[in-house]
Order: sequence, then structure tokens, then C-alpha cells
Amino acid sequence: MKSDEIQIRVRYGETDQMGVVHHGNYALYLEMGRIEWLRKLGISYKEMEENGIMLPVVSMTLNFKKPAHYDDLINVKTQLKNRPSAKIEFEFEITDENGLMITSANVILAFIDMKTNRPVRAPQYILDIIDN
Repeated sequence: MKSDEIQIRVRYGETDQMGVVHHGNYALYLEMGRIEWLRKLGISYKEMEENGIMLPVVSMTLNFKKPAHYDDLINVKTQLKNRPSAKIEFEFEITDENGLMITSANVILAFIDMKTNRPVRAPQYILDIIDN
């Protein structure tokens, strides 16, 4: 399935007293990877919301292998796991500059109609883009 990769420089405020990236920041890194994955396909999360569809996270699993530290340059690889339905699932690999695994993750989001607050199938234009 389609994948993308971004680089992020770890900022001081993302670390704890030990100089290690606080675990809560990994959710932000995954979101950054996911948003850029969508953007590079020509899918705007902002426009999706303006059209009444939101994508809340319904499941997130992280497996920490080694720590990231202040000023490290990390790579976030985002890969679509399968064709979206009423949900969309991504797998992630966060690696250091040498390609060593820092964290692997899986995130599932649901397509939700903002008016009814109910799950809906993925919009057809998104499926068309993914299928090409």
C-alpha cells in the first residue's frame, strides 16, 4: 500500500528530565506523518472537515524499541495498511538517522459524519485517489 516518510527534529520541549522524548509526543509525530501522507496524495484534512467528515483516532498501539533524544533527526514512515472502509488504518515506523528502529505503531481512525456523529464509509474521492 501507499507510504510516505517525513523527517522531524526533536525539540527540547518534547523531552523529559532525562533528555528522552516523552512518550506522549509520539502521538503527535504519528499525526504529522498521517497528515503529510494525506496532503501528498492531494487530500486535505481541513477540506475533509469542511465537507463534514472527521477522522478521530479509535485505536493506537505503540511499541518502543529505543529512546529518541533532544535534537535527534527522526524519520516517520507512514503506510496505509489496507483500503479504507468506515475506518482507515496506518502502520508507522519511527527510525533514527541511522535507520535503527525507535518505535513502531498502528493507528486506526474512523470516518465520522460531523452532523450525525455516526460512522460513514470513506468518501469516494478518497478511495479513487488511493486506488490510483
